[in-house]
Amino acid sequence: MNSITMSLNADELILSALREDITSEDITTNSVMREYRLGEVDLICKQDGVIAGLDVFKRVFELLDSDTKILLHAKDGDLVKNSDKIGIIRGDIRVLLSGERTALNYLQRMSGIATYTRSITELLKDSKTKLLDTRKTTPNMRIFEKYAVKVGGGYNHRYNLSDGILLKDNHIGAAGGVREAVQMAKEYAPFVRKIEIEVENLEMLQEALDAGADIVMLDNMSVDDMKTAVKMADGRAETECSGNVTIENIERLVDIGVDYISSGALTHSAPILDLSLKNLHTV
Repeated sequence: MNSITMSLNADELILSALREDITSEDITTNSVMREYRLGEVDLICKQDGVIAGLDVFKRVFELLDSDTKILLHAKDGDLVKNSDKIGIIRGDIRVLLSGERTALNYLQRMSGIATYTRSITELLKDSKTKLLDTRKTTPNMRIFEKYAVKVGGGYNHRYNLSDGILLKDNHIGAAGGVREAVQMAKEYAPFVRKIEIEVENLEMLQEALDAGADIVMLDNMSVDDMKTAVKMADGRAETECSGNVTIENIERLVDIGVDYISSGALTHSAPILDLSLKNLHTV
């Protein structure tokens, strides 16, 4: 995550998270540390995984005090091991203590997503299929969670509702049918936008293909029906399969031949990566 992205998009969110944790003061820290004192603390990994979010971690402390110095021994996307010392944070001990939880919350969450995503992309590495995330993200965490998916080797689906057209079951119901929904989208949307539509069976798929959809999402269809759907699409539309895809069941989808597999589990079900700040001392 580069400095422009950070300052334009992330700083406001990080500051909001800090304000959530420090409404007026850090009463615990202020009770034991009444004045400035320079200190250091180690960033320690407590389990194996993929690290992601180091720039966000750093930014938490920098926003509290621009004089804080962070020396990192890893970069986003690196594999880290249990007991690795990933970095050293040096600065006002009050800042190190007050920023600890918020900084770790970001880093643990993002690293957990990257780790889970990497484990699934490894299962797809010998296929043409790309792994996509969804909009099933934590409110106000989307920019961080989708970035973590990319660090883990996955790809981002649309970022938000303004980013692309995805006609799902309720949109189809509102429009009056598959053909009507695609036609309305073609009439309304700029020509540079692709139109994706969710289909639940082969009849809906045929209607979507005849209507000129660019991408068809095969939602909760059987493996046999999805294989048939890929043959029916035959280059007329890109194919995406979706529906409760997790690391436990994705292997059944590897040989289907779809262009994309989307999984909400990447962001809503990934466990955190255990990280900790340890060995705080004065310098």
